Amino acid sequence: MTSAVTTDTSARPGYGQLLRTPGALGFVLPGFAARLPFGMLTISILLLVQHTTGSYGSAGIVAAVTGISMALSAPLMGIFTDRFGQTAVLLPVVLAHSAAVTGLAALALLDAPLLALAAAAVPAGASVPQVGPMVRARWAAKLEGSPLLPTAAAFESVSDEFTFVVGPVLATALCTGVHPAAGLVTEATLTLLGGLLFAAQRASQPKTHAPSPTGEKRAFALSYPGLRVLIFAFLGIGAVFGGMQVSLAAFSSEIGNPGANGLLYGVFAAGNMIAGIAMGAIAWKIGPRRRLILGYIGLTAAASVLWAANSMILLGALGLVVGLCIAPALITGYTMVEQLVPANARTEAFTWLTGSIAFGQAVAVILAGRLTDAHGSSFGFLVPMGATALALTTLLALRSRLAPKAPSRIVNASAQEATPVAAAAPSAPVKSQVTERVTVPAKGRTTPRTTASPAARDRVNERGIGHRVPVTVD
Repeated sequence: MTSAVTTDTSARPGYGQLLRTPGALGFVLPGFAARLPFGMLTISILLLVQHTTGSYGSAGIVAAVTGISMALSAPLMGIFTDRFGQTAVLLPVVLAHSAAVTGLAALALLDAPLLALAAAAVPAGASVPQVGPMVRARWAAKLEGSPLLPTAAAFESVSDEFTFVVGPVLATALCTGVHPAAGLVTEATLTLLGGLLFAAQRASQPKTHAPSPTGEKRAFALSYPGLRVLIFAFLGIGAVFGGMQVSLAAFSSEIGNPGANGLLYGVFAAGNMIAGIAMGAIAWKIGPRRRLILGYIGLTAAASVLWAANSMILLGALGLVVGLCIAPALITGYTMVEQLVPANARTEAFTWLTGSIAFGQAVAVILAGRLTDAHGSSFGFLVPMGATALALTTLLALRSRLAPKAPSRIVNASAQEATPVAAAAPSAPVKSQVTERVTVPAKGRTTPRTTASPAARDRVNERGIGHRVPVTVD
């Protein structure tokens, strides 16, 4: 655990205070512009490939290949980002992504076979810039040890969900109203422009972490057991997104109202946004591990009854509840990265979580699609139910790994560079004092002197002679 000094612990955490953080808007606004195209990618591929091939199955395969390749490449991109910096990674990645997506659109318009389209989908997905994790890494570096960190995680979740609402609507309008390839072309253009604008914000970038001069190897994020548990949890969340997309579309077709799909998914996304906003506005008094488990229990329970919905109103209400339950688990999981993974591997950690969502979504799209084709939309909703139940079981069994490691013992100022300390709380009092009597040989008398007990001394960081700064231990 790294050291951080909290400068304003008395203020109530909130979005206004968060956005007043010096330098925040400089990366928040470009970051949103750069991540908006991500919400357009999957639906643009589906609509274009379905138009050119006449098959939703083929379109689903191409979209799934894109998602899986992104999930596999995202952690590698995170490793390079932690090592070389965000700008150094973003510049070539956004160029490669724009070229790959343009190539995929051209192949689809040329009626290329499915195998060629799937092959082109690999670089298109592998080159998706990981702007969301990069923004989260900037917040984590700027707010390390601050009570505003959960608020930042909530803000980012709401931003992500907003892109998932606006992106598909924009892509659908372009593909149906302008040209079937207009969605992908716009996605490639916005990724290039937004990515370059975000990469230009160098001042707020987290510092890079060069190899140790002693030759010591840096631990990868996946080596931390707490992150591996979170990955399982986020796979279940991704399965909810993928299963809902397919099953809601199938249900709308079954009731003879295909246009209802957008409304039903919008209600589901709105629930996620509402809960995300509330998560950032609440000053939580329970720990993040308990919040994660309680949120995931609610998500599993809500996802387990979707299959029973037999009307649009009931399914809309259940979808809203599922959306409300996703945000607590999703936001808390992202917040816990700051406690479980050191700063030099945090961007990689965020990309693992983002990639696990994408992987879970891609697998769920395939499974739900096959179940829906064979048995109807009700069976498609079994995918979110099974995935969340499996993830919850894993989460409960391995919950002890989600506890942050105890900080190293605190030493004097001369060794602070070598030994990390806990987050500072300047107003924290030093308690548990005891009185001892000290004999002064020159005078031959005893003098009372108050000293801190061993437990209290462990919480005191001595900086020079006679200067004591109380700190808190997480």
